[in-house]
Amino acid sequence: MLDLLLAAALTTAVDAERAFASDAQKIGQWTAFKKYADESAVMFNPQAVWAHEFLGPLKDPPKSVGWGPADSWVSCDGRTAINRGPWTSASGKAHGYFTTVWLREGKGWKWTYDGGDQLAEPMALPKKPRVERASCGGKAKIPGEYREEVKPTDRLAGKPPADAGQGRSADGTLIYEWRVARDGERQFQAKLWNGRDYRTILDQHIAAPKE
Repeated sequence: MLDLLLAAALTTAVDAERAFASDAQKIGQWTAFKKYADESAVMFNPQAVWAHEFLGPLKDPPKSVGWGPADSWVSCDGRTAINRGPWTSASGKAHGYFTTVWLREGKGWKWTYDGGDQLAEPMALPKKPRVERASCGGKAKIPGEYREEVKPTDRLAGKPPADAGQGRSADGTLIYEWRVARDGERQFQAKLWNGRDYRTILDQHIAAPKE
């Protein structure tokens, strides 16, 4: 009951990201990942894997990676958001960026996509995250295929994740898609509705892991 009350108190995806990162330090990295993951959450190793199945047997490391939201793009209805920001390894020697897709449903915010990459230099974390909300105007112009919410293939069907997926907010104002190649190379692209058409907000290319 307490967890449900705390989840409901997280008003924005920025709040959820910060709570997620804080819990990783308090209760353990993978324990926190499981706590905030949607049933259909996907992550990469380097191929797409169902988060709950992948995380299930993992033991928490002694210290968690640290991260925080630098940018947050939010749908008009406020129920779907994409966060991006820097991460730093527990040792402080490795740096990179993360991208998390969040959905707000009956039990509060849950992440459904987690990706990112390593960077040669640390990414800056602003004191106040940059938040941009989709326009609520001109929604009648949104193409019909973007007006209904789509979530990744349900893992409960017993099928492994596909090598590509897509999603969108219930109102169609925030859309995203991802694809992973056989060698682990990935692409993630997201677009935000501006009242007239979609503007690309993220176009990420992650190289295949080095052997």
